[in-house]
Amino acid sequence: MPFSLPKLFPCNTSTSTPLQNLSTNTKPDPNPNPNPNALSTPSTSSRSLTSFSSSTSSSPVTTAMSDDATSVLTFPSLPSLQCLLPSSTSPISTSFLHLTSLKPLSTASTTTSPPALTISQSSLLLFTATPSTLATYELTSLVLVSSHPLAPSAGAVKSLVILPKSHGLLSAHQDTLLRLWRHSSRSGDLRLAGSLPTLSDRLLRLPFPKNYTLIRRHHKRLWIQHADTVSALATAGEYIYSVSWDKTLKIWRTSDLRCVQSIVAHDDAINALAITPDGTVYTGSADTKIRAWSRAPGEKKHALVATFDRHRSAVNALAISNDGSVLYSGANDRSIIVWEREESANHLAVVGALRGHGKAILCLASVGDMLFSGSSDRTVRIWRRGREGREYSCLAVMAGHVSVVRSIVAVQMPKEKPGTAESEEEYRVCSGSFDGEVRVWKVRISGLS
Repeated sequence: MPFSLPKLFPCNTSTSTPLQNLSTNTKPDPNPNPNPNALSTPSTSSRSLTSFSSSTSSSPVTTAMSDDATSVLTFPSLPSLQCLLPSSTSPISTSFLHLTSLKPLSTASTTTSPPALTISQSSLLLFTATPSTLATYELTSLVLVSSHPLAPSAGAVKSLVILPKSHGLLSAHQDTLLRLWRHSSRSGDLRLAGSLPTLSDRLLRLPFPKNYTLIRRHHKRLWIQHADTVSALATAGEYIYSVSWDKTLKIWRTSDLRCVQSIVAHDDAINALAITPDGTVYTGSADTKIRAWSRAPGEKKHALVATFDRHRSAVNALAISNDGSVLYSGANDRSIIVWEREESANHLAVVGALRGHGKAILCLASVGDMLFSGSSDRTVRIWRRGREGREYSCLAVMAGHVSVVRSIVAVQMPKEKPGTAESEEEYRVCSGSFDGEVRVWKVRISGLS
């Protein structure tokens, strides 16, 4: 895909000031990056040469935890977008505070799994799901609102998504099912309302041989059923989208929860999913590719419209800017590639890469001009997009997790008092790690023009 190399513009100097950490039972990263704005290049990283292997793995489970994916030989050949030159103008100041750590509510499960997370922006509620419990927290006070036990047979919860028009919450599970949760009319707590595919949908298709697909030799399933772990969920308009390690993208109608389309989207497990406001669907896979899917005007089915192939290892995470003009992709190659919509391109063109994490990028969250990334190096990085577009600053590196950071969500908090300075923004960031811990951070950005 053709692309133009951007110039590196000077930007405001960003400072990171961690406030007092309230946690006393966690151990910070022993080797945090002292300068988050420093450019990381293969030619100057002697630590990487001695610490990491050069082999990669495409397994959806092992790639997330493997140090092999951090080889300096896997860096994409793309320009770095970090600002290199300090500016004499007023700097952007960043402070962050670790508010609390949310531990798993139940220890009944013998397996450790990263919690799935999602945030309701309208009600400021945080939803967390582990193999044993689905919990709801009030984001400002961090008070537990409700909890519901989960069946151990469902396995790990990989993704959560809030359905529009108060239709409830949807969870993706290791046992290949999607589960629907609705608020109880009496207590208001979430209660299990069913699973996808629904029983009526399965019974409707059961008698007809054309509705079956071959999973492996002598084993068939209905095409509306996932055959492996459901790894990610998203919703837009009248549709719900799910992707799985079975290499498929499935599309469900929100009105009756029926599966209307199934696409074999990749050559390997699909790990990530993102949707733009105009309905374009992006999928990221262990086959190193990102693919775009869209429904043409007048058409009922989604079709492939573009394939992006710039990562050199498994793609683990995708995030879309609010207006849909920028796509971020994180992979085992330690890079976050930035794609932007250009008039000369039919879809997205690669702009460059954000580097700084020492190991695989596993999760991303985009809010306005802010990007939050979590990694196997046990840190969360805060990035800010410049007003000119193709320049980024790493504002802070938040350390404290004792395990790999696998899930992250963020929301911009409303102004506490009318008339609060427009040059200041506050975010609530929640990051989940493989040991089941959810760390809640308060991030404040000041000095904005």
